[in-house]
Formats: sequence, C-alpha cells, structure tokens
Amino acid sequence: MRGGAVAAPARPAGASRPETYPPGPAAPLHGPWPDDAVWGRRWLGPARPASPATAAAIALAAAIAAVSVPMDRPGVGWLLAAVAGTVALVLGRVRPRRPPSMLPPPPVVHPAARLGPARFGWSAATVTLLAAGTLRSAGWLFVLCLLTAGFTGTLAVAGGRSLRAMLLATLMAPAAALRGAPWVVRGLARTRRPAGGVDGLRIAATVAVSAALLVVFGTLFASADATFADLLATAVPDVDAATVTRWVFVFVVTGVLLTGGAYLRAAPPDLSGLDGAGHRRVARLEWAVPLTLLVLLFGLFVAVQLAVLFGGSRHVRHTDGLTYAAYARGGFWQLLVITGLTLLVLAGAARWAPRRTRADRVLIRAVLGTLAVLTLVVVASALHRMDVYADTYGLTRLRVMVAAAEFWLGAVFLMILLAGIRLRAGWLPRAAVAAAVLALLGLAAANPDGMIAERNVTRYRQTGQIDVRYLSNLSPDAVPALNRLAGLNRVRRDCTLIEIHEAMRGDPGDWRGWSYGRERAGKLLAAEPPVRHRECPTHYAD
Repeated sequence: MRGGAVAAPARPAGASRPETYPPGPAAPLHGPWPDDAVWGRRWLGPARPASPATAAAIALAAAIAAVSVPMDRPGVGWLLAAVAGTVALVLGRVRPRRPPSMLPPPPVVHPAARLGPARFGWSAATVTLLAAGTLRSAGWLFVLCLLTAGFTGTLAVAGGRSLRAMLLATLMAPAAALRGAPWVVRGLARTRRPAGGVDGLRIAATVAVSAALLVVFGTLFASADATFADLLATAVPDVDAATVTRWVFVFVVTGVLLTGGAYLRAAPPDLSGLDGAGHRRVARLEWAVPLTLLVLLFGLFVAVQLAVLFGGSRHVRHTDGLTYAAYARGGFWQLLVITGLTLLVLAGAARWAPRRTRADRVLIRAVLGTLAVLTLVVVASALHRMDVYADTYGLTRLRVMVAAAEFWLGAVFLMILLAGIRLRAGWLPRAAVAAAVLALLGLAAANPDGMIAERNVTRYRQTGQIDVRYLSNLSPDAVPALNRLAGLNRVRRDCTLIEIHEAMRGDPGDWRGWSYGRERAGKLLAAEPPVRHRECPTHYAD
C-alpha cells in the first residue's frame, strides 16, 4: 500500500469486465461482475470448472452409446444409451467438497437457478421414449419418439414452464454444447494427480492388459465350446473401417450432447422471468369485439355445415362430385388451419386481455370458452371424416398420425377449457407437452403398423379388397396381423409377407437392434415361411 491507496484485486480469468463505479467507499473491490455474454444474467454458467467425475461419466456413457446404438434401426441399444446418459448426468453432479477459501466472500451473490421436480418427469419421459424402440420395430415411429425425446431431454436439464421459456431452453441446448466443451477442458486442466496416484501411462497400460486378457481367454473359450463361440460372435461385431467410423461418430455426438446436458445441469438458466403472464393489457373492446365476431362466424359455420360435418358416408353418396378423399381432406385441413389459428388467438387473448374486474373475467371466460367448444366440434368432425375415409380406403401411417394429432389437439382444447375456469394457465404449456408425450407413447403401445394391418385384413374380409404393395412395406410389427390372411387366402398372405421376410433375412442385425416386434415376427415367419408367387399382384380387387 502506498499513500493509503487500496490496490484492486486482479479480475479472475474468464470473468466479465467490471462495471464502472464512482470512486468512494461504496465501490466494490471484487466480483461477481455482470456478465456481458449473449444471455446476460439469465444464464451465467457454472461457477467452477467441470469435475473429473463429470468428464469420466460423460466419456463412459459416450463409449457405451458408441458400442450399443444401432444407427439404422430401433432396438434395445438406444435404451442402454439413454440409461447410461442419464446416469452420467446424475454422477456429473457429484462434486468433491471444496476446501475453505481464505478470500472474503463477494458482496453480491446471484442465487443459482434451480430446477423443479418436473425434471424427474421429463427425464423419465426421455428414457421411455427411447425405450419405444425396444418394443416396436417401426422406424418412422421411432424417429418421432427420438425427436420428442430430444425436446423432453432439454426440458429435463434446462427447465421452463411457459411456451417462451421452453423455446428459449431449446435454443440454449446447442449453445450449452459449445460452452460446455471449454468448461470440461478447464476442469481436466486443473486436475492434479495426488501423491501416489496413477498417471496416464499406467492407465493406458491397465487398459491394454485388460483388453489382451479378454482377447486371449475369449478366443480360448470360443474354441472350446461352439455355443459360446456363437454367443461371442453375436455380441462382438466385426471390427472394420465402417464399424470404427460409426463408433467414433456416435462417441463424439453423444459426448457433445452429454457435455451440453451436464453444463445445463451444473448451472440451469434462469427462465423464471418468462413464466409470468404479460403485464401489458389491451382495452376490453379491443379484444372482445373481434373475438366475439369470430365466435359468431364459428357458430354460423357449425350450424350451416351440420350435414357436411356429421353426414358421413350418406352425405358423400348424395352429393354430386364429392369423393371420400375430398371429404376427409377437407376435415384434415380444417383441423390443421382452424385449430392452429385458434390456438394462437386463445394464447394472445389469454396474455393481453384485461381481467381486473369481475366483468372482464366473465367476458373472457364466455368468449374464449365458447370459441374452444366450437373448435372441439371441428376436431370431432375431422376425426369422424378420417374414420369414414379409413373404412372406405383402408388405414395408412399418415392417417394414423393425423388421427393421433387430432386427439392430442382435442385434449389441448379440453385443458384450455379447464384453465379458463380459474383463469390460471401456468400449468398448461407443460401439460400440453406431457399430453403429446403420452399420445406418442400410447401410439407406440398400440402398435400402429399392427393396427394398419389388422384394419386392412378386416376390410379385405368384408370387401375383398387389399393393397398388397402398401402392406408389404410395413415393419415386422405388422406380421402377426398379416399372418392371419392365411385363413382367407394363402397367396395373398405370402405376397404381403415375402418382402418383410426377405428384408429380415437379408439384414438380421445383432443384439443392438433387438426389439420385441422383430423377435415375434421372426418366430412367426420361421415357423411358416412365405413363398414368392409369380402372380403376386400390387393390388387385389375382387
């Protein structure tokens, strides 16, 4: 100290630049300083580098995923990777106790954001969605589950209650992977080998000795017993350039995803400011007049179109130029456009409509409730149209997905009606996402490819018509239903199953792609293999 001046402490590495304070005793001597990053104080990031346990858990989980994940199909390997990733994120939170610091505590400490108990539900949803590949072998269904699992996994590590908070959390996920890489590197750089510890050379030697022992004794056991040799050949893939490339790719991708997840778990973003209702309100007439006119238009449409909405096959038969395709597509586009726009209208009105007085609250309940009820009528009509279309032309994957989306939208509008009773909808966005997850899991449990095959077999029994080309492109999940065609027509049973049978025989896969649907189909086809007939048509119509 010289002349009574107090030297300012050095700013920690990586800290943001300090604010300019006026001279005097009120000026802070050390941080934390406000973050000038893109996210500001909403996402400050972890206060400490990643622990060695975090890096080790991420590396181990990525290695398990590299070995177990099948890139070309669903299977049990995805479930193993999901469980390993979840355990890695849990272990990554375990930190050794930090020794007491001799530095004085900072005068301002920003409280760290915490995730609520909903994270356990989102974590379970993520693992369950990825487990769908263990039950069903339909690739299109698993892709939907995989995309949804990415969203629920983000909510599990980043949180978010409102729609804005969920969308912001989704945008933060890629940024977390970028910010997490140097966070892990700094943690590894600060790791010190304790006295008497093991250095990197000894660790590499331990791994090499372990691998050598497994190879030597595994080879001897395989030469001693044929059954063990077959088991070993099934469990251990052929190591070639393509396999090594796949391992490296899956390891890197999984490591990046888990690094971002661990970074978010270590310091979740503060999204609480986005969860509240909007404070800016509009006047009563500014929202009530246009929405009342919209309600009248909905009511007029439903009243005039009763024959169109609920006439079904009778209306189609008695209307010149109207086909089942046009009838069903009209209902679908009604649902897609009208329901989507209505959700936006309801969301905007719920956010900006005033509710200070009792008259305001009664008006918003009446107008928005009536609009939601009328939209439910449109949802019901679209479901009815799709059912008529499926009865006439058979069930397809697209029609199953449309029907599932219609049921989900109907459930969302029912929840909107419940939220309107008390004018509190803070729970609604998460409930809507949870309903979508349950709808997708319910679809997986119902076996959509099996439903399609069953519906078409029943239609063939009634009308004598069946689309062999389309049914032969279904997944092995459809084999039990298509196998029942043998009691109706043997040739048609073989023609629908021969493509599935040859695809399974040409690409049997290994344990990573095992699923219950594929296993059951394999047993049925092995017991009674289909035969390719020369007269196998692309479409039958008696």
